[in-house]
Amino acid sequence: MTIPRAFISFDYDNNLNEKNLFSGQCKNSRVPFDIEDWSSKERLSQSEWEKEIKDKINRCNLLIVLVGSQTYIATGVLKEISFARNQDVPIFGIYVRNATTVFTTLPEGLPRYKTINWDWDKIAQKINECMQEGKNK
Repeated sequence: MTIPRAFISFDYDNNLNEKNLFSGQCKNSRVPFDIEDWSSKERLSQSEWEKEIKDKINRCNLLIVLVGSQTYIATGVLKEISFARNQDVPIFGIYVRNATTVFTTLPEGLPRYKTINWDWDKIAQKINECMQEGKNK
């Protein structure tokens, strides 16, 4: 079986630490998936950034959104969700930091039923679900 490749979307201004922790933990978890640090390393024009990110998302099997309390207004995250949806790349979210199922506003395009707490068994289940939908069929 192919190891799923995930694009990680997160609010750079507020959840960089959680993204780094998640990336580190996934390397040591028993959940089989690969993530790449595909954050842009240089300043790009908006059109160049969009082209680059669309291409990177299209090369992935799924998009994982790390959902913090301000993620719903993070313009980069909103665009990445839109790109994934337009390219039929399955999406799910993981609550990070103080985000909760009750009080956290989700970014547009990310359904609450596809957003879970940070639990590796649940993450594995969501990855398996994503591999059964969208462009992965």
